[in-house]
Amino acid sequence: MVYFYYGPPNWVFSMFAFVGFLATTIPLPWHLEAWNTGTCLYMIWTALACMVFFVDSIVWSGNIIDWSPAWCDLSTHFLNGFNLAIPACSLCINRRLYQIASVRTVTKTASDKRRAILIDLAIGLGLPLLQIPLQYIVQGHRYNIFEDVGCLGETYETPVAIVLFHLPPILVGCVSAVYCVLSIKSFYHSRAQFKELLSSNKNLNLNRYVRLMCLASTDLMFTIPLAIWTLWVNVKVVGISPWISWADTHSNFSRVVSVPGIFWRTEPYTVASLETTRWATIACALLFFGYFGFADEAIKNYRTAFNSVAKRMGYSTATMSSSGVLSSGSNSKYPPMNSHGRTATLPVFIRKETAQKRDSFDSFSDMSASFGALDYVDKEKSLTGTGPTASFGAISLGDVGGMLPTTRRATIPPTPPPDHRRRDEIEISSLHRSSAYIVPPEPAHTRTGAAPDVPLPIHPHATDAADIV
Repeated sequence: MVYFYYGPPNWVFSMFAFVGFLATTIPLPWHLEAWNTGTCLYMIWTALACMVFFVDSIVWSGNIIDWSPAWCDLSTHFLNGFNLAIPACSLCINRRLYQIASVRTVTKTASDKRRAILIDLAIGLGLPLLQIPLQYIVQGHRYNIFEDVGCLGETYETPVAIVLFHLPPILVGCVSAVYCVLSIKSFYHSRAQFKELLSSNKNLNLNRYVRLMCLASTDLMFTIPLAIWTLWVNVKVVGISPWISWADTHSNFSRVVSVPGIFWRTEPYTVASLETTRWATIACALLFFGYFGFADEAIKNYRTAFNSVAKRMGYSTATMSSSGVLSSGSNSKYPPMNSHGRTATLPVFIRKETAQKRDSFDSFSDMSASFGALDYVDKEKSLTGTGPTASFGAISLGDVGGMLPTTRRATIPPTPPPDHRRRDEIEISSLHRSSAYIVPPEPAHTRTGAAPDVPLPIHPHATDAADIV
């Protein structure tokens, strides 16, 4: 039976490659602010590798045409450097974590910080860039094109290739593992003092320290075994050729080998090598986002970015109802909600009565609005019952005319004589006043038996039956 690898559709990998690119570029700005050199280099290398595999999976989907030799030259050299970039970035992270866990003070001068950044750049950027010319020494021909995969570099497997290309990731990973073990040991031996040291570092707290340590440890758990497995496949399966000379290794160097999918999918070791190279890169991106994409500082930056975008679109996100629906501020047709889910009300300002004509809010035609504000302004005055009744002390008076007139103290400044042309305009704004300006009517005296009822007080300016209560 002939082996043939089908695997998921190529568009699935393209989608995950693009997601990996976004997952490592979105958190980059606030990591740059903290000057975590190893973390930032990890993100940049992984994001660029995801973008390279994303482009290759689209351009060479279902074909092996050499569309862009310049792109293939650039991308293959970059991927050769990426072969050492992840272990080198993990070494930078573990080395920094060990320095933080082992020292007794975090006070550093500007020159010390600058020196630390330069060392991290030499490890996380210099070593991968150095890997590119070293790989060229053992490069058998220009590059290979695999259907659905894209351009990949070619290494002529000789003892020199093992030393220059396959062993560096293993050695760097081992050094990083030593730093990782030492940092974990120092962390558990002096946790109390360690928390005190981190409290004085504004760019690194305990949660971020633990996440960085988990990220670097997880990378080591996969980097070293994969590097050893790749070396074993090249030695036992592919075979080692003797190193003869530079000319022999680079003979016919300009050729490009194109491999259709029907061929490479029938070779189990080729399938394992190609798919592991592609999907391991996406795993590095998703692993980083899993550790740092849901942290407190990440959520805070997501909220800030969302509010900024909403503000540019004309929406306000300052208030939110208890149901989680954002209000659109003054542009919304719905009333704003406070934090308890109740409708917010505007402040009420009490002013003295003047002879000026009231606006429509205080007019008789807007009686319902004035009654609605009574509950919020005059708590000591309330309308009880289901009918049109106003309560004053121990008696209840039926409102037969529409609104109860109010009387005021004589101590307020006198007002101009009333205009008889406006006698039918009954002012109800006095209901919004404080109870200090209201003098309750004389209590009604009632007797049992057939005695006639005592007439109710009549407003001094009432002229028709509508003003009599």
